[in-house]
Amino acid sequence: MRTFQTLSATLCLLVAPALLAQTDASHPGAPVYDAFCAVCHDGTNPRAPTLESLRSFSRETLSYTLTAGVMSEQGQVLSDEQRSAVVDFLAADEMSTDWIADNLCSNGQRVPNLDGVAVLTAGVDQRFSRQLSSVQGGLEKADLANLEVAWALGLPGVSGLRSSPVIAGDTLFYPAAVTGHLLAIAADTGCIRWAYDAGAPLRASATLAEALADGRRPLIITDEYTRVHAVDALSGEAIWRVPGAFEADAATRLTGAPLAVGNKIIIPVSASGSSRAANPEYECCEGRGAVLALDAATGERLWAWATVPPAEYTGQLSPAGVRLRGPSGAPVWSNPTYDEKRGQVYITTGENSSLPTTGTSNAIIALDLASGEPRWVFQAVANDAWNMACTGADTGPNCPSAEFSIRTDADFGGSAIPVTLPDGRDVLLAGQKSGHLWALNPDDGSVIWQHRRGEGGSLGGNHWGVAVDGTRVFMTINDPLSSSRPAAQSMAGVYAFDIASGEPLWSYRAVPDCDNGRQQRIPRCDSRYGFSALPIVVDGAVVAGSIDGRLFVFDGETGEILYQLDTATEFPTINGVPAHGGSIDSQSVSAGAGMIFVGSGYARFGQDEGNLLLALRPARN
Repeated sequence: MRTFQTLSATLCLLVAPALLAQTDASHPGAPVYDAFCAVCHDGTNPRAPTLESLRSFSRETLSYTLTAGVMSEQGQVLSDEQRSAVVDFLAADEMSTDWIADNLCSNGQRVPNLDGVAVLTAGVDQRFSRQLSSVQGGLEKADLANLEVAWALGLPGVSGLRSSPVIAGDTLFYPAAVTGHLLAIAADTGCIRWAYDAGAPLRASATLAEALADGRRPLIITDEYTRVHAVDALSGEAIWRVPGAFEADAATRLTGAPLAVGNKIIIPVSASGSSRAANPEYECCEGRGAVLALDAATGERLWAWATVPPAEYTGQLSPAGVRLRGPSGAPVWSNPTYDEKRGQVYITTGENSSLPTTGTSNAIIALDLASGEPRWVFQAVANDAWNMACTGADTGPNCPSAEFSIRTDADFGGSAIPVTLPDGRDVLLAGQKSGHLWALNPDDGSVIWQHRRGEGGSLGGNHWGVAVDGTRVFMTINDPLSSSRPAAQSMAGVYAFDIASGEPLWSYRAVPDCDNGRQQRIPRCDSRYGFSALPIVVDGAVVAGSIDGRLFVFDGETGEILYQLDTATEFPTINGVPAHGGSIDSQSVSAGAGMIFVGSGYARFGQDEGNLLLALRPARN
């Protein structure tokens, strides 16, 4: 029979018990939560979601997570009654859609204009350059030195925003997080043209595919139930919906944005068993990363490729006496990119979740677009096996042995970007959580140059990728302060390099700002002020958001700060939903249609929640 201590240790599900006092302690789910959730969520695990974040999810989403999603292994130790009680205790009230109905555009303004696609996907283009010219973005660098709020939209029940919209003509198509809606929003006013209900929270950014034979142009989104949706961009009606997991029985998340190339939709798959490994009775680990190619017209699977072979029992036991499996991991939670010249799709991968390690973890990999077969693999950091049993003050029995693994969690979370220089040379660029910036030869994956900024680690280094302007590459570094990383050692900031030579050009070393009430609004502003969100370049200006909620605009040539805005505060909204910003993270900064768009709030890793979608435009004097 399982002991109480073992059961408690298995359910690293939710949030810190200190927050329990803010809820109804008399609820029958409260003691379940207190008994089974507190061990891992006492504030020592940086990956644990906050109470605010968890309580924004619906009953259906929580149930799915505990029975078939990323926490299904932990959920199995609960009885049906316990699981039902804790879900009821945590689930958000059923959300009304009045906030959509009350903000609909007038009847004559409901159909989007798709003329002129500025942002095709989270990376702007298929190369994921994150670069917009003044014509594409409708903005010049001089405009970005003096911005004003055009409108603010409050998203009810939301505690974190992570997605980048598609921007076409006069409309941005925005995946609105746990609301489960893909919104077609009028860029100039913020009114809603149409809303598509995916039936589950939306995690990744949206992508616009090419027109189908019948003239419809599909928007591609993925949801927390690991489904892929194709939605008509003009009407908001569903075209198709298919499963997006590589293997039906593996706990999977779809984090990276889809890539649309011709008749193919490329889906990155993140499945590793990393979360399940926190359960000491789990036979760690069997999940593995993958890439799927779907038919754009039907969603039919055309090919699939996994980053590691199927896991097998290794003959080893964990310290808890449980059989171990491997290899596993090497998830693809970044965004695939396309090299038209070579017909290659580039993916980047995370670390292995269990031993043995493989040559495809922490790697940049070139796949043949037609077949999905690998052409070359570059591994940046070898022998890195890490999972959620490795967090906290004491490692769990499923944490891989330090004798055979460096356990650094040195993922690639950003894309590999192909760039053609003015002299015709081709370079492939990618940032890594280790703090490295890599420049590779796209023909064979050999290293041209590399730099490292900071120590990297689980919350350090470069998280979501880099941006380019054709001759320069811009890398953001997070590096939060801790007992092992004092301020003098933190490299948090923004760094510019010459792509051709790798020469460092300029840098901005981030410093904390806790004045003017920010210490109350951003309690950890003195230690969490780095740059994790993906930057974007608009007419040579670099737009980047920080973990403490500040938005910066830098001159890409000199590094001079052109503009700065504190988004971690309350804003009046056009839809009447109270809204405030928080941490800026993931892919939540974008531009187009003459505006800058920011999703402010990211309630993960001890960061600050928020529910604000903010639109900025050049100030009208």
